[in-house]
Amino acid sequence: MLIDDVQITIKAGNGGDGLVHFYRDRWRPKGGPDGGNGGKGGDVYAIAVSDVTKLSQFRHLKNVEAENGINGGPNQRTGRGGKDTIIELPVGSLINYDNGTSFELTHSGQKEVLARGGKGGLGNHHFRSATNQTPQEFTAGKITETKNIHIQLKLIADVGLIGLPNAGKSSLLNELTPASAKVANYAFTTLEPNLGVTKGNYVIADVPGLIEGSSDGKGLGSKFLKHIERTSLLVHCVASDTADPEKDYLAIRKELSNYSSKLNEKPEIIVLTKSDLLDPKQIKLLTKKIKADLAVSIIDEKSIKALNDLISRQLKLLTKG
Repeated sequence: MLIDDVQITIKAGNGGDGLVHFYRDRWRPKGGPDGGNGGKGGDVYAIAVSDVTKLSQFRHLKNVEAENGINGGPNQRTGRGGKDTIIELPVGSLINYDNGTSFELTHSGQKEVLARGGKGGLGNHHFRSATNQTPQEFTAGKITETKNIHIQLKLIADVGLIGLPNAGKSSLLNELTPASAKVANYAFTTLEPNLGVTKGNYVIADVPGLIEGSSDGKGLGSKFLKHIERTSLLVHCVASDTADPEKDYLAIRKELSNYSSKLNEKPEIIVLTKSDLLDPKQIKLLTKKIKADLAVSIIDEKSIKALNDLISRQLKLLTKG
């Protein structure tokens, strides 16, 4: 199951301490102060990737830390800086800090600092002067605070394929894009969203089947309704081989309306799927009854192309608008 909501703690590295040290050898028995500065603590970064399953790494990993800076050394040697820690998060991740601030990862490759490492302390060489030739002063490296962050994933896609279980959404995704979503003739084949990219570079998300009551937390679709809000266009798939396609369509519309007015008002293309299972007269009647924009079959290349062209036109109109 897709994990799309996690809470973790992060901690950047502490700065290394400065050193109090005086140079001594047989030729310079009273050498001067040469204690070096401490190294900077490592930062914690997030980088956005296109893999929507990346939050699963936090199923057991709850604490993320960067390396501490190394203490300063003699002979004015600055301690090595701590190594940074980089965590990969899915595009569409919303990062919320416990102090109320937040930011979002909107595109692949985006890199953001989650926590900055502490500055290294100063060694006694830094405090030398004409009037203070044997300084005992030094400063400790900065200790960083542990931060609690809440990460929520909201898929970023141009198009969302919606409909009841087994409405043919995954099959359509496989035809419209190079995706390889699992398909079978039983409900709830899709257990997590699948993404695909068309030749026109539109991202399509196949959202797991919604059922009546999804907006109240029932069924697999309950946790995925929020992902549909990020899409520009909905493609509502209604299977032609069910007992009452019109009832199926209205059931999903009700769930969208109950979930949010924003989702209910989103532009929609209604598609009657599996059109090869009925004769042309029946398909024509059903298309008119549910006011479908078109009927498609995955074994009819012309219908798939017509759907792809319609999606492209609609998205271009929405972009211009």
